[in-house]
Order: sequence, then C-alpha cells, then structure tokens
Amino acid sequence: MAASSLEPLQQESTPSIIARKIRTAIGNGEFPPGAQLGEADLAGRLGVSRGPLREAMQRLTQEGLLISIRNRGLFVAEPTPADIADIYLTRTAVERGAALKIIEVEHTHREAGTELMQIVEQMAALGAGFDPAELSRVDISFHEAMVRLAHSQRLTRVHRTLVTETRMCLAALEQAEYSLQDRVAEHRRIAQSILDADVPALHRALADHMDSAIAQLLEPITGTVQASNAAS
Repeated sequence: MAASSLEPLQQESTPSIIARKIRTAIGNGEFPPGAQLGEADLAGRLGVSRGPLREAMQRLTQEGLLISIRNRGLFVAEPTPADIADIYLTRTAVERGAALKIIEVEHTHREAGTELMQIVEQMAALGAGFDPAELSRVDISFHEAMVRLAHSQRLTRVHRTLVTETRMCLAALEQAEYSLQDRVAEHRRIAQSILDADVPALHRALADHMDSAIAQLLEPITGTVQASNAAS
C-alpha cells in the first residue's frame, strides 16, 4: 500500500513551547545561573496558566537546567567544575556520534564539511575587535549545524539541552584568553576532518577542542582556589 501524503500534523504542546521559551531565556542569560524563577511572574509574562507552566518547569528540572530547593522554589542551575567537565564530555559523545553518522551512514561528509567550513569562515571574518558575544553565537551555530546535519531527532533533542548549558558557561569564555585564532583553528580542524571523512582526525580534533574549552572555563576557578590556598 502506497504511503499517504496526509500524515498527522506535528503540533508542539503548550508545555513544550513554554519550556523552549524558558530554555532560550536561560541560554541568553536573561535568567542567569542562581536566579530564582517565580511561578506567578513567569505565568504573567508568558500569558499562560500555571498548569502547563509547572509541567514545563518540571521538564527543565529533569533536564538539569533548573533545580528545586525545598521550601524555597526553583532556581537556574549553577554549573560546578564537575558539571562543566561533564557537559563537555557529553557534548563530545553527542557531536562525535553526529559526525560519524554524517561520515559513515549518511555519506554526506562533503556537503556537511563544506557548510561547516562556511561557518568557520564567518568566525574568522570577525577579525580584530570582535564582539565576544557574536563569537560565541557563531561558535554555537557551528556545533548546532554539525548535529543538525546528522538528521537525528534524538541527538538534536539531547544536544539542545547541552547547548543551553554551554551558553550558561560561555560568559566565562568571553572573558578568558581563548583567542579568536585558536577557536578558528580548532573549528577548522573539525570541519576539515568531516570534509575528508577522516575519522581518527575527527576524534583528535573534537577531543582537543573540548579540552581547550574546559581548560579555559576552569582556569579562573582553579586559579582562585590556588590563590586562596596560598593566602591561607
């Protein structure tokens, strides 16, 4: 029997829409780490009833973006050094899986690699005096594109939460000595490995990139701890 062209419409539920909006606000820094989210305030701002809002916030709690503190309420999670390392470990696994699907299953590495290289060139074109927030935006768009090009709904869904958590950390990277040249070079290596369908090079490039980001994010924290220990 031939497949029907009348497939069911994919409608996003109200809690899903609310969760997406709050997730985006967290990622954009509108609700910074540690901020308390008031149910009445959010319901008023979003123009929704508390039922779907609570379901949406429960989803975000399950994702780890919000934490519930007994008798106090819901707060945006504050990533610890262990959390940061784990976020990037999980991102490495997801993005490696996406890239391997592009290379070994989809066999679209040339098209994907070309698109990723175009994003790298956008990054390189920022030049001296670049806006750190714009660099972070292009950086994130590279990784989102890599996962999107794998055509996996589940990898994309998992990656969406990881990207929000990453955005929560990127303000620190914007202040770190993580040069534009270094970030361009690291992303170029990843894109080139996909373009060439070079799996060993892909593994090395992704690992090196994630390790660099973790080191830059944790350096202010470890430096503060070391200074405090020295003073005592």
